[in-house]
Amino acid sequence: MRDLLVMGIIVSTALMALRRPWIGVMLWTWISLMNPHRYCYGFAFSAPVAAIAAGSVLLGLMMTKERENPFKGKPVSWMLAFALWMTVSWAMGYGMQSSDPVILSRDYDLWNRVMKIFFMLLVTLALLHKRFHIIAFAWVTAMSLAIIGAKGGIFTIAHGGSYHVYGPPGSMVEDNNDFALALVMLIPLLHFLQLQLKQGWGRHVMSILMLLCATSALGSQSRGGMLALSAMGVVMWWRSPRKGSTAIALLAVLVLILPMMPDAWWERMNTIQSYEEDGSAMGRIRAWKVATEVALHHIFGAGMYFQHEIIFGMWDVDQGHVLAAHSIYFQILGNHGFIGLFLYLMIGVYTFRSAGWLRKHARGIPQAQWAAHLGSMMQVSMVGFTVGGAFLSMAYYDLQFNFMVMVVLARRWVETKGWEFEPAMGFLEYCGWRSKKKRPHADPEQTATLAKAGS
Repeated sequence: MRDLLVMGIIVSTALMALRRPWIGVMLWTWISLMNPHRYCYGFAFSAPVAAIAAGSVLLGLMMTKERENPFKGKPVSWMLAFALWMTVSWAMGYGMQSSDPVILSRDYDLWNRVMKIFFMLLVTLALLHKRFHIIAFAWVTAMSLAIIGAKGGIFTIAHGGSYHVYGPPGSMVEDNNDFALALVMLIPLLHFLQLQLKQGWGRHVMSILMLLCATSALGSQSRGGMLALSAMGVVMWWRSPRKGSTAIALLAVLVLILPMMPDAWWERMNTIQSYEEDGSAMGRIRAWKVATEVALHHIFGAGMYFQHEIIFGMWDVDQGHVLAAHSIYFQILGNHGFIGLFLYLMIGVYTFRSAGWLRKHARGIPQAQWAAHLGSMMQVSMVGFTVGGAFLSMAYYDLQFNFMVMVVLARRWVETKGWEFEPAMGFLEYCGWRSKKKRPHADPEQTATLAKAGS
């Protein structure tokens, strides 16, 4: 039954995407983040659902007249430069020079996966351009993981935090530590969506959802997730116009969640201060040293992986077993060298700056208040990822690039004054389930007067 339900949703949505390719983007996003078919136990488990979604989007893209140039901002240009450098690094790296078919296959699989992500991001940028598209993309991105996070939060409460919470099976965040950071990144996006709701009950539901996601992140017993959540909380408090009430709310959350955590959780968090005595933390430092040595001696890095026995044998003075980077920065450094790390960081820098541009320029425009809120919350989320990512190997994770897409699209919408050209339209009309009603476009002079009054 579950297989039929999931495949029914996927196939019907893919058919809709042939006429409305932006719907196919939503389908791809849902599948790539949540992996819904992996929660099935029959034929849907191994079905090529990603290929179905991508195929429907590409067919729709070729037939629609509403596609645009995907290169809409500097973050996109830096992403393209990084993709090109990563390809050269992969081709010149250790994995491609190896005679071991397992190493060759692993390098290619990761490169291929990341290239598919980047390609679909460009398709997304070409197809989404209206406010409705951006908000819908934010909802799909958030709910794809928040539902699982809420389930994990309930599980954590029910078992007193004694068990880890894991992410979608087969995804990039299946590991409990990675999933914790993904949920931390998601909380500001959920708050942005909460601000878009008018009904009081809807806002209360979103508050509960954020609380459960925070509980799930803490229940994962991830130290990186804990640090990311702390950093994000500080930024949200600093940004809040009502710092007193925000501080009380944050303290109330801690009072509700922390007392239920078991002794094992507190012991693990305490190792943050005494990292010299923790084998896992010292292992990370070993991997970081090896990544640095690789980058110093190879301009292109080691390829898609630097975690090879021969490489650790050359540069690891402790001569221990091979370890993952456990850091987005050292992961990119070891894989693609200093140039690759620079290009990767520039994606984040310009995304952060574009989000700041939204906060500054959209705040005074009544029709673009939502874009200002989005920019603010994306900056908060990026702070969480910057801190938590320093201790986790999540450099290629989709969610950070989805946030980049939201910021770039929102900035383009504000720059082109999208509110002047978009007619009011219901959800069913956007989806093509109801014929469009003739509505007059917004009067530019009236809109300009409202914008001037609002500023």
